[in-house]
Parts: sequence; C-alpha cells; structure tokens
Amino acid sequence: MTGTTIYFGLGSNRGERLANLDAAIAALGPAVRVLRRSAVYETEPWGYAEQARFLNMAVEAETELSPQALLAHIKHIEQQVGRVASFRYGPREIDIDILLYGDEQIDLSAAEANLKIPHPRLAERAFVLVPLAELSPQLAVPGTASTVAELLAAQDASGVVQFTPGAQHEDR
Repeated sequence: MTGTTIYFGLGSNRGERLANLDAAIAALGPAVRVLRRSAVYETEPWGYAEQARFLNMAVEAETELSPQALLAHIKHIEQQVGRVASFRYGPREIDIDILLYGDEQIDLSAAEANLKIPHPRLAERAFVLVPLAELSPQLAVPGTASTVAELLAAQDASGVVQFTPGAQHEDR
C-alpha cells in the first residue's frame, strides 16, 4: 500500500487500558497500514480532572482512505473496542484522534463529519506531542511554522511519563 502518511493519537483510561490501545491498533488494518508506534505514556487527564489516568501513544501509518472515510473507520473501531458515549473529555475505553493527514489542512464542520486536521488542540497537548515527537520530531505541522519538536518545547511535558507494564502505576 502506498498512500498518505497519517498520524493518530490514541488514549484510554477505562477498562484494560493497554489492551484497549492494542485492540484499536490491531483493528486499523487492512485499510490502514501501521508503520510505527510510539512508546506508551501515562498522563493526567486533560479537560476533566476527576477520572483515572490515561495511557496515550501515537501511531504513524499510511492509508488510501479519504480523510472522511478514515474518520468513519476510526469511529467504528472505537465502538468495536467498547467506547461508550460520555461527556466531553470524560473517561473512555478508547479515543483515536487523527492528528495529521499528510500535509493537508482540513476543516469540515458538518452534521456528517466534524473533522479538523491537523487536530485543533495538537499544539497544546503534551500528552499528544511527546509520543508524536518520539516518532517524527522534525515533522512540520501544516498551518504552523513549527515542527512537532518545536511545539513540544513550548509545553510542560513533566506529567507525561513512559508507561512500563507491570510496574506500580497510580490508577485513581
């Protein structure tokens, strides 16, 4: 498959967090071919603090799906993995965000597809930038004059800690 290079951010803080991330990545194919995946990081929740810590990671992949078809594909995977509708920034079994789709900038705000690429809050989320910088620090972020590493340098990433399965981790 030779398609567009894309980057996802994945997160989970409900249920078997690591298994949820692995299940989501496994379900991406064959429409999406995973090229690389970052380490997994444990982070404080963002937006709503009264919930369990998240496991977050980034994935580099390629696809021939259009951005809209890709969005439909990942929403289906989220349901497959067990995501249940909740409130904004609330706990979830899996969250898959399209961070980047090639060098495209997309802003579709319609009933059938609310899609913004690059992800609109990419530059302010260390929990996304740390794993993304692990994969492609010098990647230019469309619509900005910055690379992933430069965006990360402007953030406090002290709360983003590499996750080691089996180690003691705080799980509120």
